[in-house]
Order: sequence, then C-alpha cells, then structure tokens
Amino acid sequence: MKKRIGVVGIVVEDITNAEKVNLILHEYAEIIVGRMGIPYREKNLSVISLIVDGTSDDISAMTGKLGRIQGVNVKSALTKA
Repeated sequence: MKKRIGVVGIVVEDITNAEKVNLILHEYAEIIVGRMGIPYREKNLSVISLIVDGTSDDISAMTGKLGRIQGVNVKSALTKA
C-alpha cells in the first residue's frame, strides 16, 4: 500500500487521559515524522500536532484509537493517494 504524508491535530480536553494518548503515539512512532505539543494551561487542555508518513490504514488505525479516548478530539489531513 502506498504511503501518504499528512498532519494530525489532537486536542486533549481531559488531561487525565494524556498518558493513554502518549502510549498510542509511542505505538505508532514509526509513522510520526514530527510532533509538537503545547499545553494550553489557561484552558486546561493540550494541543498536539503531528506530521505523519504512513499508509492510510496505519494513520487511520492511530487516529481511530486516539479518537476513542474520552476527552480527545482528532482530525487529520492527508495527501491524495
């Protein structure tokens, strides 16, 4: 399957689930090219942006797992196949 490059935006509204997010990101480290995380203390949330390079299946699996965590919102944009 062809690899695609894209960005993934993650908003962690429930900081108590940050460890779950990090475990999933570690699991998919091979497709993560870059990561930037910003704690937004005034709003008590964190924003993470990822640059990814992987198959659609791998990227979808990662975002799906992240999106199933309570208090976590995920959006992605990928290059066309």
